[in-house]
Amino acid sequence: MNVWIAIAATALGCYLAKLLGLLVPAGALDRSLVKRLAALLPVALLAALTAQQTFSTGHHVLIDARAAGLAAAAVALLLRAPFLVIVAAAVLATAGVRALGG
Repeated sequence: MNVWIAIAATALGCYLAKLLGLLVPAGALDRSLVKRLAALLPVALLAALTAQQTFSTGHHVLIDARAAGLAAAAVALLLRAPFLVIVAAAVLATAGVRALGG
C-alpha cells in the first residue's frame, strides 16, 4: 500500500509543480535576467548529469574509461567536429581504454 501512496503523492506533486509554472505572471517571464537564466539552465543540467554519470559509481567518485571517453568527446568538440564524430570519438576512446584493461 505504501507504493500507491508514493505514486499518488508523486502525481500530485507533479501536477502542483506544473500548475505553479502556469500561474507565473507573463511579465515575470519577459525579464531579460529570467530569459538568460532559462537559456543556461539546460546546459547546466546536462553538464551536471554528465559529470555525475561519468565520475561516480554509487556513492564513490571513480575515474575509469568513461572519463577517457568524455575527454575524447571534449577534444572533438573543441575541434568543432560534427555531432556523430564526437559520439564516435567518445565511444572509441572508452572502448579502447576498456580493451587495454582500464
